[in-house]
Amino acid sequence: MDNEALKIPKKLKHLKLWVHPEGPVVGAIFLHCQSDRHEGEELPEEAMNGPEPFFVFRGGSDDDLRFYNKHAVVRLEYTPEPGQGLPEGGVALRSRLHLMDGSTLEGVIREMLAPEHARLFDYINIFEDRFVRLFMDGDTCITLVNKAYIVRVTPLDH
Repeated sequence: MDNEALKIPKKLKHLKLWVHPEGPVVGAIFLHCQSDRHEGEELPEEAMNGPEPFFVFRGGSDDDLRFYNKHAVVRLEYTPEPGQGLPEGGVALRSRLHLMDGSTLEGVIREMLAPEHARLFDYINIFEDRFVRLFMDGDTCITLVNKAYIVRVTPLDH
């Protein structure tokens, strides 16, 4: 039997991951070549907010595979692909996130939200995803932050 025929094609996305209690880890996650939500490749936030409790992470070498529990991931950072900014008609919520480890992250949450749920308070309470997507450093970096590790959220403008 051909084992290659059973493989699902995936692409590596290089990123930096903060895992509790290990700390920062550099490597890559595997993403589907086609998203089931939109045209194009799966995005890291889709993989991290998916229902599976674990994901595959590749460290510095091909044989350094690890299976991390999403609950243990504090945050992860990656460089966005071109055009991965504010969706047309979306809201931009400038925010400061205070995390359990004492770190503070500032950036913009950019999402498509219904007008009745377009406030920051609504987003963090109603939006069901485990990870919040924060655009940082003039949109040159995206940080996914696990809501379970957020102590406090402060809006930066009204």
